[in-house]
Amino acid sequence: MFTKSLFTRVRNRRFVIVLALAAFFNGQSGLLQARQTSPTSGPSAFTARLVNIEAATSEVFRYSTTLRNGTSQAGLYELQAVLPEGWMITYRVEGSQVTSVSMDAGKVQDISIEINVPAGTKPDKYKIPVKAVSGVESLLLNLEAVVKGTYSLELTTPTGRLTDEVTSGSRKEIHLLVKNTGSLPLKELELSSQLPANWECTFEPARVQQLDAGKTADITARVQVPDKTIAGDYAATFSARNTNSNAQAAFRMVVNTSLLSGWAGVLVILLAAGLVYYLVRKYGRR
Repeated sequence: MFTKSLFTRVRNRRFVIVLALAAFFNGQSGLLQARQTSPTSGPSAFTARLVNIEAATSEVFRYSTTLRNGTSQAGLYELQAVLPEGWMITYRVEGSQVTSVSMDAGKVQDISIEINVPAGTKPDKYKIPVKAVSGVESLLLNLEAVVKGTYSLELTTPTGRLTDEVTSGSRKEIHLLVKNTGSLPLKELELSSQLPANWECTFEPARVQQLDAGKTADITARVQVPDKTIAGDYAATFSARNTNSNAQAAFRMVVNTSLLSGWAGVLVILLAAGLVYYLVRKYGRR
């Protein structure tokens, strides 16, 4: 009797354990299924991670958006936007430019939106309504573009003249003028040059820490021309740049030979002529 009762209790415990394990795995299966379906469930929507972006006119306003087809049928969604005059908008899906998106029922698609603003746009906050329109619905996404100003830079000389003369084997100082012609301050402007082979150039100063809107900075470029450089016209380009803007000044450098080199050339010619005259006098009598 005791053995039978013990066997019954053990069998009941096994049954309870089996039921508990079955309930646990069924719950896990249901949870896994919910995780798989939740990203594609829900009503249709057109959303963005950030609806308000601030940038300069020389930069691109980039928005990361998501389009969800919550209907029970596939659809072709045409992308539309209302923009101020001169503005341009581009839609990209996985890097490719598109104007519409074909989506199956319940699917989600990431769309990158890029907006380019004209250089003369007034600093302000602009509302950009964007729509995704299919045959059965129209989804609206209101974006905002905050134009904070313009980055613009000019590199020239105090007189505007971009031609200069230099003597072979000498150093020439060229006075440059860096102008901030935009509405935003420029920071960490670096000066550089592109010169003929073996030419050298240093700048004073070599970097402008900050140049406020409408301000100018004086720069001295010291160009070293190698010895024995052939006389003629040479091109030299000076540049000022930072991460937001850049400007160039193309110079025409006229290289002249030095006075000493000229006299040396004359002396060589005279010596050669004298030698010829001597040889003619000496051997011409025979």
